[in-house]
Amino acid sequence: QQMSTHFVTTLANVQMPRMIYGTAWKKEKTTELVVKAVLCGFLGIDTACQPKHYQEDLVGEALSILQTKHNIPRERLFIQTKFTSLNGQDPNRIPYDPKADLPDQVRQSFSRSLSNLRTDYLDSWVLHSPLSKFSQTLAVWRTMEEIHATGKVRQLGISNLYDLSMFKRLWDEANVKPAVLQNRFYPDSGYDKELRKFCRENNVAYQSFWTLTANDNIIDSRQVKSIAQKRGLSPVQVMYRWVIEIGIVPLNGTTKEEHMIDDLKVIDAHLSPEEVKSISALIG
Repeated sequence: QQMSTHFVTTLANVQMPRMIYGTAWKKEKTTELVVKAVLCGFLGIDTACQPKHYQEDLVGEALSILQTKHNIPRERLFIQTKFTSLNGQDPNRIPYDPKADLPDQVRQSFSRSLSNLRTDYLDSWVLHSPLSKFSQTLAVWRTMEEIHATGKVRQLGISNLYDLSMFKRLWDEANVKPAVLQNRFYPDSGYDKELRKFCRENNVAYQSFWTLTANDNIIDSRQVKSIAQKRGLSPVQVMYRWVIEIGIVPLNGTTKEEHMIDDLKVIDAHLSPEEVKSISALIG
């Protein structure tokens, strides 16, 4: 039973936790925060091979500390990282040879990720965003598929893709279908209604970021506040629970231990179908 409430089984048959700890912008605090998050109960970690916003090597250091000092083996955790193309990199800290051709950049980034994370496999490997031409996006995807075929990656995904027709095109062309779509969950994209419907129909796990940051209007709404009061939860807990109820796996980037503990409690919380509907009505 715990498996079904605490994990989502992806189309790649990977057990993915229902809430994942996000490590963007944690800088030199990355190690201690990842250790803390896992000790509080997070079983999934999201990072990227992108020194501009992530310290992937410090996630690796945290995994090593968890294994040696806390007896939590890497195999117990869901580790997700990303390939970030040149336009998303800091030109002074590119983690691969910028002069190499695209497939080689992808291969080099993958090797760097494994060495940074001190692991020999990834649970999930995500293309950080589509490239400027679809042909380039597909070239990257083909190389990711090639590495997936070696067994060193359990599933593939894509992030920052807000165009349904492009996602369908990638889906149709892909030999290894994307198991994950990770997007900003916010009003400007209409909350990805059509994309999320496509994901539901095809068993693609939709991961959200900016889940709290972009949604004060929902968290501060009368609906959320009254449900929070009735259920003895905070508005933030209600927000996270609602997101999980509508089939989303949220990333959570909190730096505070008490928030880690409170936020994870929502995995075992409950909202009625009527309560879910009343919040969903806020996004149309």
